[in-house]
Amino acid sequence: MFSGIVEEPARVVALVREKENLHITLTCSFAHELKIDQSVSHNGVCLTVVKVEGSNYTVTAIKETLEKSNLGLLKVGEKVNVERSMKIESLLDGHMVQGHVDQTAVCTNVAEADGSWYYTFEYDDSIGNITVEKGSVSVNGVSLTVVNSKDKSFQVAIIPYTHQITNFHEIKKGTVVNLEFDIVGKYITKLLKQYLEGGMIAKLIGK
Repeated sequence: MFSGIVEEPARVVALVREKENLHITLTCSFAHELKIDQSVSHNGVCLTVVKVEGSNYTVTAIKETLEKSNLGLLKVGEKVNVERSMKIESLLDGHMVQGHVDQTAVCTNVAEADGSWYYTFEYDDSIGNITVEKGSVSVNGVSLTVVNSKDKSFQVAIIPYTHQITNFHEIKKGTVVNLEFDIVGKYITKLLKQYLEGGMIAKLIGK
């Protein structure tokens, strides 16, 4: 479980394809503190550390992960938002992020707003995922508040600190990002869908 509070952007130093898997080697300041089998969020994707060498460490993304996230688009030299899993005694400064990316989205606009930035993202809503105004969403592993929520798009406001400490400063129009929608909202959406498909709403109101 993660909070969506990114520790730093790690830099990709090597990418190795092995059949349908992708081994990703990154460098970051806390790599020497990592242990084999430890969970780390990468652009919002929970991956397991499989190798540690000095300031570098390696994780492996399988086919399903590559298909549902932007990790398959990574290039050597790019930055990835990383966060180690929460500790029980930690304060929850963001929101509950599982590290299970639901789908990707495309940045359609970046607008500067007197020191901050508004990013607009569009996504395929046929899967059933939704955002709500002032609700939570994880974008590339960053816990953010939704503004201007629409059926297929939403905006987030990025302050200078977040812009600097994450890979948001590299996101531009056309950039693909990972989305993890709020877990409570996903449960409610699924339940409502089941009720509607099964005629449960009509039964509940006695019609």
